[in-house]
Amino acid sequence: MRIAVIGTGYVGLVTGVALADLGNDVICVDNNPDKVALIQSGRSPIYEPGIEEFITRNLDEGRLRVSGSAAEATQQSEIVFIAVGTPPSADGSPDITAVVAAAKEVAKGISKYTLVVNKSTVPVGSGEMVADLLREAGVDDSLFDVVSNPEFLREGSAIWDTMNPDRIIIGAKSREAAARLIELYQPLDKPVLVTDLQSAELIKYASNCFLAMKISFINALSRMCEACDGNVGDVAKGIGLDHRIGPAFLGAGLGWGGSCLPKDTAGMIRVAESMGYDFRLLKEVVAINDEQPRHFIDRMEERLGGLSGKTIAMLGLAFKPNTDDIRDAKALVIAEDIRARGGKVRAFDPVAMDNVRALDTQISLSDNAYACCDGADAVLLVTEWNEFKQLDFGKIGTLVKNKVLFDGRRIYSKESLGKFGFEVFTIGSP
Repeated sequence: MRIAVIGTGYVGLVTGVALADLGNDVICVDNNPDKVALIQSGRSPIYEPGIEEFITRNLDEGRLRVSGSAAEATQQSEIVFIAVGTPPSADGSPDITAVVAAAKEVAKGISKYTLVVNKSTVPVGSGEMVADLLREAGVDDSLFDVVSNPEFLREGSAIWDTMNPDRIIIGAKSREAAARLIELYQPLDKPVLVTDLQSAELIKYASNCFLAMKISFINALSRMCEACDGNVGDVAKGIGLDHRIGPAFLGAGLGWGGSCLPKDTAGMIRVAESMGYDFRLLKEVVAINDEQPRHFIDRMEERLGGLSGKTIAMLGLAFKPNTDDIRDAKALVIAEDIRARGGKVRAFDPVAMDNVRALDTQISLSDNAYACCDGADAVLLVTEWNEFKQLDFGKIGTLVKNKVLFDGRRIYSKESLGKFGFEVFTIGSP
């Protein structure tokens, strides 16, 4: 099939290269000429394991092209995916400015029947809005259908998630429009659920909000475990073995961040308000998440006898491993809190350093984990990169002022580090 994908962020670029790898003729579109040139050279504007191999292979084999014109790409395509960003507005509601702009550009290129697919995370009613924009631009109803096809990829495993989805959601008004997308995804051989537009748009928000709720729930239980000498890891295993609950997203830690869960929980709350419903449960989920890192810093401050004048070695800056994304990263929240209490933060991350360097964070950056720990009053693990799991704590013990480690992701054994004289403070343990 001939496909255009508008937007080359995580969703757009991964969708484009994955569909090209399935044998389709794909044009990825971006209005940033630097991004266009970068992708044309075989490089990726985003950090995602494996993506440059997909880009290079499909460019070389002629299945992938890159363009700066959505209208021209639409003219050459039968299916057009809108996969632009929908960042939160000041009040938390999703900003769909880019979706509107993309739809208007797509309208300029429609001269034959075209399936327009909303891949962006959009509030309920956005499919109808895109259809109205096409009509307002003079496109006849017979020349298009608008379909909702939300994504469920995770940064760091986006290629895998796109090629191996749990399910494919298609929200459509007509059976014929849904059938075209079913045919496109047929090589993946995964379950397909066809719904109306509104339900498909809600499914995306509901999925992320439910996952956020699971994380906040286990983090709330971690506070109880700390108070009663319990172990939240055992609690999580115990409830996760129940097949009705499952173990996924029951890892207690510093809370969720990134580009999806913060945006989508805030968006869902605002969407609910627009419908006259006060989503109090979800508001509390967000409140628990916001409180979690502050509570951990409280424990650090208590153990160190205050943070004023203390230097904390922070391992990890990205909101999760295998990405350089620092949007709503807990590391930045924690660093700001430590500085507000009079402390200093020295940090290292395998891939996110340049993104932090571009911000005015006052975080001192180190070349490696050992340089980060040299002379620190305590070590704080924030992002569970694999390389941090293999650190030589015998060596680190000779570098730090105090052998005190605060494990914000529960990756270290107290017994193992205790052999090197380290005192380990872990979320969900007394």
